[in-house]
Amino acid sequence: MQIYKVAVIGSGVMGSTIAAHLANAGIRSLLLDIAPTKLSAKEEAAGLTLEDRKVRNSIAEINKGNLEKMNPAPLLVPEFAERIEVGNLSDDLARLNEVDWVIEVVVERHDIKVDLFRKIANHVRPGTIVTSNTSGISLKSMVEGLPESFTQFFLGTHFFNPPRYMKLLEIIPGPNTDPEVIKFLCEFGERVLGKGVVMAKDTPNFIANRIGAIGSPVVLREMLRTGLTVDEVDALTGPVMGRPKSASFRTIDLVGLDTFIHSNNNVAEGVPAEKENFVLPEFIFTMLKNRWLGDKTKQGFYKKSKGPKGKVIEVLDVQTMTYGQQKSRNFASLEKAKAARSLPEKLRTLVSGDDVGTEFAWNVLKPSLLYAATIVKDIADNITGIDEAMRWGYNWEMGPFEIWDALGVKATADRIVAEGGTIPPLVEELLGKGYESFYQKTEAGHMAYYENGNYHRKAISPYSFSLKQAHKAGKEILGNAGASLMDLGDGVACLEFRSPNNSINEDVVNMINKSLEEVEKNYLGMVIGNQGKNFCVGANLFLILQEAEKGNWKDLDIGVRELQNATNALKYAKKPVVAAPFGMTLGGGAEICLHSHVIQASSETYMGLVELGVGLIPAGGGTKEMAVRATEGILPGVQVAPDYLFAKRFEVIAMAQVSPNAEKARQLGFLRDHDRYSMNPEHIIMDAKARVIDLARNFRPNLSTKVKMAGAGVRATLELAMYGMRQGNYISEYDQYLGNKLAYVITGGNRPAGTLVDEQYFLDLEREVFLSLLGEGKTQDRIRHMLSKGKPLRN
Repeated sequence: MQIYKVAVIGSGVMGSTIAAHLANAGIRSLLLDIAPTKLSAKEEAAGLTLEDRKVRNSIAEINKGNLEKMNPAPLLVPEFAERIEVGNLSDDLARLNEVDWVIEVVVERHDIKVDLFRKIANHVRPGTIVTSNTSGISLKSMVEGLPESFTQFFLGTHFFNPPRYMKLLEIIPGPNTDPEVIKFLCEFGERVLGKGVVMAKDTPNFIANRIGAIGSPVVLREMLRTGLTVDEVDALTGPVMGRPKSASFRTIDLVGLDTFIHSNNNVAEGVPAEKENFVLPEFIFTMLKNRWLGDKTKQGFYKKSKGPKGKVIEVLDVQTMTYGQQKSRNFASLEKAKAARSLPEKLRTLVSGDDVGTEFAWNVLKPSLLYAATIVKDIADNITGIDEAMRWGYNWEMGPFEIWDALGVKATADRIVAEGGTIPPLVEELLGKGYESFYQKTEAGHMAYYENGNYHRKAISPYSFSLKQAHKAGKEILGNAGASLMDLGDGVACLEFRSPNNSINEDVVNMINKSLEEVEKNYLGMVIGNQGKNFCVGANLFLILQEAEKGNWKDLDIGVRELQNATNALKYAKKPVVAAPFGMTLGGGAEICLHSHVIQASSETYMGLVELGVGLIPAGGGTKEMAVRATEGILPGVQVAPDYLFAKRFEVIAMAQVSPNAEKARQLGFLRDHDRYSMNPEHIIMDAKARVIDLARNFRPNLSTKVKMAGAGVRATLELAMYGMRQGNYISEYDQYLGNKLAYVITGGNRPAGTLVDEQYFLDLEREVFLSLLGEGKTQDRIRHMLSKGKPLRN
């Protein structure tokens, strides 16, 4: 089985953003919707009719066009919209025979879906995978009466909104789905689409929305019972509980009150025995009637407006149904929980106080823990499916069974019984066996979960690699406080940064050099990667500022030289070096990537040379490398205006541009044509390892070359651009000064245009200007501001 082209039927927000995510993954799609029955005023004015193809495709075309207006952006870059072709269901159903996968994303109405699948069955090729993105309607009921040749390729694929950013993909087998189809789509979802795949059963709302649905009615009831306000509830149900910052009510505003009610009612109607758990208070329906739906109508539980001093956010008082200012109310339990170090500590502290905050938190957590333990076997293969679904689909830091373990299974069970509650059979079974947790570590350090009286090792994807586990297994080759060289197997090593924030310091630089020496002797090649929060946020600004304030210029000069030597050693290494960046890859982190032979990034990589934001220029070879790349790829004898080529690279550094993803990093010049990215961030280490092995088969080290200077003419053009921006008040006087310094370096200093120099000349120029700027008071003010406020100062 292979998937080269997909049809997405239904071009609303969910359908169009699924098509966008397919486009991000390099897959073309046909986006279909109904043909309109009425002309728009604009179409009438243009003299169009309902028979014109432009009109008949207009719904899908408009929704495709909306992709470029959405925030957050569903497409990596706007150009990827070209991978989406539009059509309509009246004229283009026959084109379903062109595709390998059909995804239904139409309105959540059973009758409409049944009718649509009957039509689809008449047009797809034999063996075409057909799936529904329903959020909870029975799959079996949708395709009853259709031939087995169709139903064996039919199943559910429930994406979460927005598809680019939400990791969860629930795969729900239909009654006749071929196991090979399930296996293929699970791997395709993980490998190609970058999803965390969870197998769910064909039950109302599947897993994540089923567990998530029980929480909101409980929150609403407890809020009314305790008299807490909307913003107080959000303070208690956000990060301190391991939930997103949007907490309870900001999340409902984000997804839409109407969508929330629909999801809630779907479970209530699908599981009549549980209907009373999903009864919503009357004020919710008043909000629905008033169209206070949340972000899409500018007001819901929170109301956003513009005031004299900027944006104003007011909060709904559900007793009076009026909006007012947010009020801060501190609970002792909440403040103590915030001060706790780990999430398990926060949770235990939050539910063990003696104030109304604790009462509320416990009464909200308890029902979800009991509910998950009661229905796990009905909705999922095992407890890991529920925990992963809630982490990946709702952005919880811990799933229900992980929370059971964090609070202590026996302590939690005893408390529930003491309050007159009943313990689910699964919990009784676990405790009856003498076990104390749903998860435990094996002797080898692997995670195991409880099921049917025993612990079972949790499955690990063959495409992922745990550096943490490698450390436990004794795979460290070399190491110091800032970095380690790890053995990935098959002759490939991995240089792992582990300094604070993965910043570049003396230890990291030393380990780069030692690692290259070791790899050149004993390994095929090296990956540079880690599994921290971010790949690398650049140099340690605090230490740099400290040395500058002390006037230790000699030590600073040595430090910059050593970083330059290390990055240059990467570029000219005798064995292949593949960088595997992800997340924030800034300053020196970007420079390390620029000097690697190949980059295998995560698709969500935020790369930039941001030094001008703190009053400096890139000096780990970054300015030099952007100058080198300015004229790369130009064929001999072809004349191209150098000011244009250098202006693009100059602008990227001067404006401290950071790519919002890996494809944009390519457009900014950080990634080259041969660089790639992985859609699944958990795969980048193994994907980078595969690139090393591939390169090692016929690897030839880079040869040093001369760099042609752009010269004074190009520098004057760049300086003129900075002057124009200053005159337009877009930048400060000091920004202009910094830009001119950058222009001096990137064009080759005082060397005439066309002069050929080696790279060391550029590196010396970089270092000289970097150190001179570091001595400036305004630069030091910028660094202090960044360290204290976390954002740039435009002085």
